[in-house]
Amino acid sequence: MKILALETSAKSVSVAVTEDGVLLAQSYQNRGLTHSVTLMPLLDAMLQSAGLTLDDIGLVAVTHGPGSFTGLRIGVSAAKGLAWAKELPCCGVSTLAAMAYGVGDFNGLIVGAMDARRQQVYNALFKAENGRIIRLCDDRAVSCEYVAQELRDAYPSENDILIVGDGAELLYKHLQAFGIPCRMASPLHRYQSASGAALAAEALAAQGRLCSAQELQPVYLRLSQAERERLAKGLPLTAE
Repeated sequence: MKILALETSAKSVSVAVTEDGVLLAQSYQNRGLTHSVTLMPLLDAMLQSAGLTLDDIGLVAVTHGPGSFTGLRIGVSAAKGLAWAKELPCCGVSTLAAMAYGVGDFNGLIVGAMDARRQQVYNALFKAENGRIIRLCDDRAVSCEYVAQELRDAYPSENDILIVGDGAELLYKHLQAFGIPCRMASPLHRYQSASGAALAAEALAAQGRLCSAQELQPVYLRLSQAERERLAKGLPLTAE
């Protein structure tokens, strides 16, 4: 089954098609342009150059969070539209899991770290063993100090730790201060990519963890700034 994946959770945007663990096509752009402008032309060009159409696709996958609220909404909306038009199943993929699958050849502990601002990172831990990615905790928004303390207390014997994500440098400095041996993935493999999302979707599909276009939703992990401001003023999150 061919899987079409979209990735719009941060500054970069990418699309990819995989089949049985093999990357068939991918297109990537990181120029800071608006995803609503770049995503569909990028997708159309990739499919055309690869000699593919949506009729060849069996599953539409998208990183549904965490990440930029606007970016996630663009990617999820596009995935819903594509899947709905062709009556295809969908798969929402954790952005952190997608990055872990992007470094699947690594053996050791993978630490996802996306800059969540407000002195926090979006984080999850994964164990990579001979091409298998094993999730060790749920996605969460936590401080770098929290991650460092957890690694020190729960994984004291882990000597091969790889950090991925746009918050990798920030977290790396904290882990170094705690005396935790670690390294950052190379820039080529450090950030989000649709190919990682597609590979993660393959694993989820094998477990039957799919949904319809109607059911697909973003996963933000925390409230938006506007919602936080409303709560601070004692106002309800939604207008009555």
